[in-house]
Amino acid sequence: MTIKILLSAIVFGCASLFAQTTKEEIFTDLNKAGGVYYAYPVTESLNTAPPKGYKPFYISHYGRHGSRYLISDRDYKWVIDLLHKADKENALTPLGKDVMTRLDSLYIETEKRGGDLSPLGVRQHRGIAERMFRAYPEVFKGETEVSARSTIVVRCVLSMDAFVERLKELNPKLRTTRESSDRYMNYLNYHSDESNAYTTKEWKEQYRKFEKSHVNPDRLVKSLFSDPKFIETQVNPESLMWALYYIAVGMQDVETQLSFYDIFTPQELFDIWQCFNYRFYVCDSNFPGNRGLLLDNAKPLLRNIIASADECIASGKTGVTLRFGHDGNLIPLAGILRLKDCYNQEENPADFYKAFSDFKIAPMAGNIQMIFFRNDKNPEDILVKFMLNEREISIPVKTDIFPFYRWQDVKSFYQTKVLPD
Repeated sequence: MTIKILLSAIVFGCASLFAQTTKEEIFTDLNKAGGVYYAYPVTESLNTAPPKGYKPFYISHYGRHGSRYLISDRDYKWVIDLLHKADKENALTPLGKDVMTRLDSLYIETEKRGGDLSPLGVRQHRGIAERMFRAYPEVFKGETEVSARSTIVVRCVLSMDAFVERLKELNPKLRTTRESSDRYMNYLNYHSDESNAYTTKEWKEQYRKFEKSHVNPDRLVKSLFSDPKFIETQVNPESLMWALYYIAVGMQDVETQLSFYDIFTPQELFDIWQCFNYRFYVCDSNFPGNRGLLLDNAKPLLRNIIASADECIASGKTGVTLRFGHDGNLIPLAGILRLKDCYNQEENPADFYKAFSDFKIAPMAGNIQMIFFRNDKNPEDILVKFMLNEREISIPVKTDIFPFYRWQDVKSFYQTKVLPD
């Protein structure tokens, strides 16, 4: 197995994938200001050959659904309706009229597709599946069993289907199962009552103040509307800026060449992204103030990962376990696994983005893979490596053969240091 240097390394940052995020990084690629709307950037996987005598035999995976449309038709429609109302009252600037025309064109594609997986989302998962198959052909030989389970949300089900279908095209002999059921939601998408109580209320006042200082819509609104009275009586500037932000960053996930970045300054996009990123850090990751409640949501999933791996190891066979869910599952999993720079703690909201960047962990179709390797001469000698978005990544367990770790050391670390309540 050769080391493949990524064609997309410059864009995604192969060597400095988890280096501190900077304003300049966002300015250089405005798509990253989309946070979890960042379209999956990987086009080629990076894999280090295992030590001599070890061969891959099992893959454990958790993936976020692929690129999607905005959650609801209303996310587009209320902005369109507002601009058309302003147009009838001669309250739009030339730029406002242009944006209205662009939105009308966009809505032809997005109408009735709120929350749906986009064609790009399908291609993303087919690509990840093919790269996995090509990188570890030993795992996918013959009639290997591939177990795939998804949350009950349709875009996740279709992501699973796209992934598994590509594997079946590459090897029709694979024995695959595809399931989506409430039966598996207790680990695929678990949220405790305590964490729900926290995310519903506790953090919001401090966030409100942060957002107020970072979302400054006056320039944007005045560039679109020519009538101050219309703005005063009809426009909620903050709501409109947020709505246009979501539309603008969401363009990378749908089948259109339209762009709305021109109505923002790079600084405005960076500031809004900081607010968006703030929410994911506080409500999904290792922010000190959430008392570990959000990472604890990934404990059932980690237990399933360990049990599934041990089952395949004990069988002596090859196998693949695929799981499909959401950013709110992938981010806590990356944290509880202690993947490098996915477990950082920061108390100052102004510095959250330096410790945590949502687009680096959970872009559309983001995924975590654990690849297991068996020693030909000693079947009980098992190595594992971790990959985040198809990049090898470290965990805080001692090893002299990085990116590989001894499974017994890894399992012991999680069972003794992470999983106990």
